[in-house]
Amino acid sequence: MTITNVRINGIENPVGFAYDYLLCSWNVEEAQGKKQTNVVIEVSESEDFEEILYKKEAADLKQNGEKLDVELKPRTTYYYRVTVTTDAGECVTSDIATFETGKMDEVWTGKWIAPAKEDTIHPVLEKTFAIEKEVKRARLYMTGVGLFETYLDGTKIGEEYLAPYINDYESEIQVLTFPMEGILKEAKEYTLSVMLGKGWYMGTFGLGMSEKNYGSRMAAIGELHLEYEDGTEELIVTDESWNYYGSDIEDSGIYFGEILNRQLWDGKENEKKQVEVLEHPEEQEETKNLSVEKLQDRLSLPVVEKETLSVQDIIYTPAEEIVLDMGQNFAGFLEFKANFPKGTKVVLDFGEILQQGNFYNKNYRDAKSQFVYISDGREEVVRPHFTFFGFRYVRVTGWPGELDKEDFVGKVIYSDLRRTGSLETSDAKINRLYQNTVWGQKSNFIDMPTDCPQRSERLGWTGDAQVFAPTASYHMDTRAFFHKFIKDLRDEQKVLDGGMPNFLPNIGHTEKAGSVWGDIATFLPNTLYTYFGNAEEMEYCYPLMKDWVDFIDRGDAARGERKYLFDFMDTFGDWLALDGPTPTSFKGSTNDTFISSVYYYRSVQIVRQMAEVLNKAEDAVHYCELEEKIKKAVLDEFFTPTGRLAIDTQAAYVIALKFKVYLDRERIVEQFKARLKQDMYQIKCGFVGAPLLCTVLAEAGEYELAYDFLLKEGFPSWLYSVNLGATTIWERWNSVMPDGTISDTGMNSLNHYAYGSVMEFVYAYVAGIRPLEAGFGKVAIAPHPDVRIPEIACSYDSVSGRYVCNWKIEKDGTFTVHVEVPFNCEAVVELPGYEKEQMTLSAGSYDFSYEPKEDLRKPYGRNTTLSRIAKDGQAMGILGKYTPALAGIAASGDPEMGANSLEDLSHIGFLPFDPAALETAIGEISNIVVE
Repeated sequence: MTITNVRINGIENPVGFAYDYLLCSWNVEEAQGKKQTNVVIEVSESEDFEEILYKKEAADLKQNGEKLDVELKPRTTYYYRVTVTTDAGECVTSDIATFETGKMDEVWTGKWIAPAKEDTIHPVLEKTFAIEKEVKRARLYMTGVGLFETYLDGTKIGEEYLAPYINDYESEIQVLTFPMEGILKEAKEYTLSVMLGKGWYMGTFGLGMSEKNYGSRMAAIGELHLEYEDGTEELIVTDESWNYYGSDIEDSGIYFGEILNRQLWDGKENEKKQVEVLEHPEEQEETKNLSVEKLQDRLSLPVVEKETLSVQDIIYTPAEEIVLDMGQNFAGFLEFKANFPKGTKVVLDFGEILQQGNFYNKNYRDAKSQFVYISDGREEVVRPHFTFFGFRYVRVTGWPGELDKEDFVGKVIYSDLRRTGSLETSDAKINRLYQNTVWGQKSNFIDMPTDCPQRSERLGWTGDAQVFAPTASYHMDTRAFFHKFIKDLRDEQKVLDGGMPNFLPNIGHTEKAGSVWGDIATFLPNTLYTYFGNAEEMEYCYPLMKDWVDFIDRGDAARGERKYLFDFMDTFGDWLALDGPTPTSFKGSTNDTFISSVYYYRSVQIVRQMAEVLNKAEDAVHYCELEEKIKKAVLDEFFTPTGRLAIDTQAAYVIALKFKVYLDRERIVEQFKARLKQDMYQIKCGFVGAPLLCTVLAEAGEYELAYDFLLKEGFPSWLYSVNLGATTIWERWNSVMPDGTISDTGMNSLNHYAYGSVMEFVYAYVAGIRPLEAGFGKVAIAPHPDVRIPEIACSYDSVSGRYVCNWKIEKDGTFTVHVEVPFNCEAVVELPGYEKEQMTLSAGSYDFSYEPKEDLRKPYGRNTTLSRIAKDGQAMGILGKYTPALAGIAASGDPEMGANSLEDLSHIGFLPFDPAALETAIGEISNIVVE
């Protein structure tokens, strides 16, 4: 028995974080017992636990997150451990874990320092100091704007990139904590330096392409706290004793890229000068957001190098250019070894796709996305410092001599999230699709959930994050990552008087979201509660949630007579749907008010449910009444008295079914199926409908149809992009045309994750692992196999432990299933065609092998479409034998006729076939066995 994944607020051994609450979580593995009978959590300020600062003990402490009521002090390391006793008598204590506070509310002695106002350079700020005694503990608390890197004697401190990340500088600036005792061992002189870049603070960024977003002077502030073994202390701070000089970075920017010019100062003065201390920076326009009062301990997870990629191919293009193919679209940068003659200029341009075999990146819009290196003859390892790129292909210009694959390495960077989901099937294309969704998340989880990592956007679009959050939380442990994003959303919401932004950073507060995008205020917290089950996080989120629905409620009330419909703000609607007025319309045909009002209803419902969880009785009553009024208004406005939904679009049916807004569920399901058939089973919905499409079909019991959409390969479909070589998810269904031509450069990213939300269906219904209780303490394991994907292996390391469901349709018809349920959890297991309809299993490992009541090797039935039959030679042979005319229609590929099921065809009397012969054909086709 071992205790693993010990975390505070979802973070392993966090250092210098802001703790809005303290939640201790853990997992138990390899236990003989199935349940815990006692848990003890102990906290101490000493590693030997001689004095226990805090202790909590009970049989029902929550492994998904138990609140610790520890009174925290600034700049303190706390040690904690978890001891679990099981019902088998085992008793094990975890390894000692830590969490450490930052400066908290402690007054700052350090001052903001900057180069002289006229020196518009990328500076290095430095201080030389001496260590004369043995250091016991050393902590550097540092931040800089826009971005900073710290060095000790020329060696970078820490492994993070792009710090202090994306801040709402009008509200706060994050401070990082660097443990330093390990590198301040010797008694000698040291030089501490801080290199600064523009970043999101003052570089060109945002849809408005501003160059002075929050300020126009680079600056830094920090304190180095030294504790010596003899008990004395020393404080080194940013003040007038620091100097500065120009770095070799000629320019930098999130969109721009970077120029690292080792000859920048040749023939120019670059003397060290005394820094300027910014005594009252908030009083100056260029530094108005640099108040010391805004300094906050961090919430951002570290952005680090998570993996490396090698160059897969060197391409010599028709345009006689050299292009590196990394084999994978990702976010990060290239690193290379330089040993060039002085004056060598190497230029790297980044792109996602080749066009006619040549380098291309016009879809990056205004993002120059270029790294330039100019050598002074030194030998070094080169990388950019203050930017990142989204790319697969790299054009290399100016490389001296012959270029070798080994000269470059791709550095994949994103926030330090732990992978939790794993999924592999017998279908290579589905596996590639799965990996594409994971890579989309990696690429767009650089501190904030962004829409894309490459073009002049890279913004935290709220609608994209809202729809992808469930899949993201299967893929990775998103607790801490989304907690920070919720803080950012809440800060912006306060400025917008309860409204929500379309994206962050919302520079100038000019954007105010309508439905779906704005509903991230409720949907994202609800996702966090579903996956992680922490009421403390919901208490933190509750003002965000409540103020959003109250904002809509006020808007409704302001017009006098209440309508209880959300019809008074602009909205993106079913964005990028394919059923709009024209094939290239941005917005689909689903009525905006219907979408907005259904989401309004669901948001109010979520607030009511969270009020109940948090024991806010008055709120629960209020929002229950409002919920009922909104639902009635929607039913009155958009449904006929007989229960028919009057809006006949895919997205309308999807959200009506998902959020249970209907009079007669079965009627809506039948309408939905009729709509899909009329659309010839082509995906017509966009950001609102498509992410939920397969999940909603599965919830309606239409598993074969859900698989049809998942496995569809022609345009539009999820596998269309896979067949064209995509390694991430595209923004549009047709981002690339069948001939490899990119369809549009105005708004076309090849690394968007929104449509990757389909993986929620695969985890929850194909593999069959989905929660029955918040936090996955109790789950359903109910796979729905289809012989088109005869084998799957899936595991999910939930906050409560690892669940596994691996299944296979064997060639002899046996169905084998391997299930694992984690310690102190249970699963309600439903297996297809098994003798027991339902089993409740406690912790353990289980294997089943049985012959199902219905042969799972049979791919076809009465509801199978003619278009599916047309792809199977054996089935077509049977159809041709008994109904040649129908076989001819199937072979013609007519999409309208192909949308008919075998059952539908049996009722079409004008077709030239013998009904009895068709029944015989259906019987034989239904008995085809895939071996």
